[in-house]
Amino acid sequence: MCGRYYIDDDTIREMEKLVRQIDKKLLEEKSRDVFPSQNAPAVTGRDGVLCGEELVWGFPGFEKSRVIFNARQETALEKRTFRDSLLLRRCVIPAKNFYEWNRKKEKYTFARSDGRILFLAGIYDQYGEEERFVILTTEANDSMSRVHDRMPLILEERQIKDWIFSREKAEEMLGQTPVMLNGSTEYEQQTLDLQ
Repeated sequence: MCGRYYIDDDTIREMEKLVRQIDKKLLEEKSRDVFPSQNAPAVTGRDGVLCGEELVWGFPGFEKSRVIFNARQETALEKRTFRDSLLLRRCVIPAKNFYEWNRKKEKYTFARSDGRILFLAGIYDQYGEEERFVILTTEANDSMSRVHDRMPLILEERQIKDWIFSREKAEEMLGQTPVMLNGSTEYEQQTLDLQ
């Protein structure tokens, strides 16, 4: 599960390099944690062109006050809530890192070991006046499985255009194992030798 992530100036700069058109509001974006139901930067495809825009994180939930912010890649094509979006409206969510909590409620930060931006696979849809997205998740790889059994589906930069514009290639990417990540916690225990 991915329930919070972090964006910074580098995230927006990297996104700006990828797209032809960008919403000017994104250029004023401040470094911050992003929570479900907040506006967030996303890369979408409009008329064959990559665009940087602001979407709302989370589809409306079945209960009024809740949002659905993740979708399992293994079952997204089977679920009515996600199927059309996965087939027709794919997006990429840039992030510097994301957070996950273990069973003891300890917060871990996950980022690429090479320091590059994470590109999280997403899908979006129109709900009333808003376009809203969810992040696709997959089975956790070895770098994450000790903390949680799920993780975001992470794309490489070279895969972004195919993810957004090619249904066939996007379906192939659903089964890929994400890149290994570095995980750290604010609560790392230090040992002290008292002898």
